[in-house]
Amino acid sequence: MFKHLINLFFPKVCAGCDAFLLTNENVICTSCRHNVPLTNHSFIAENEAFKKFYGKLPLVFVSTFVYFHKKGIVQQMIHNLKYKGCEGIGTAFGDWFCEDIRLLVESNAVDEIIPVPLHPRRFRERGYNQVSAFGTSLSTNLQINYNDQLLIRTSYAKTQTKKTFLGRTEVNKLSIFDVNFSESDHNKHFLLIDDVLTTGSTLEACGRALLKIPGAKISIVCIAMSNS
Repeated sequence: MFKHLINLFFPKVCAGCDAFLLTNENVICTSCRHNVPLTNHSFIAENEAFKKFYGKLPLVFVSTFVYFHKKGIVQQMIHNLKYKGCEGIGTAFGDWFCEDIRLLVESNAVDEIIPVPLHPRRFRERGYNQVSAFGTSLSTNLQINYNDQLLIRTSYAKTQTKKTFLGRTEVNKLSIFDVNFSESDHNKHFLLIDDVLTTGSTLEACGRALLKIPGAKISIVCIAMSNS
């Protein structure tokens, strides 16, 4: 009853359009869910996301779930996830996306899910890593270990969204990521995850750090892909 009273006075709204959610709706309304632009990358081996890393990083597979368009539903959802503490959005995407990538994950024997890390200073500012809920949802649904201690960020950098294309591509030239690994991490297939794939420079830098681990294989999964 108390929960019903809370919903009465503080009704939940859609993370995509801010409309009030109906009783059977969770995080996003039915209309937004039907209008989210899906990429279908999980069903195309050498998709556009995979091609972003040609000649840069050896990868087993790459998949993103939805397209990120300016002023679109996905932009609104990612903004709420990243800056307004709406971690339920990450969980919802993980619950939704897991079935698309299940075959890829199982057939390629993924061992661990690794989030792109935040610098400790950024983590203190935000209070959470925006991809954690997404990663833990995938972990639960796919029964794969989620490891947020292996990959670390060693330097603080301004948010990527405020950088130019050139500024973003400079990320992979900086040693801003490192790995804290042991022999037990050798020869594993790591699934690197992030919220939005743009130029791919941050993910490339993370991937290069993971490749310091002997025998490591890497795949990448992101919630969204931007063409900007």
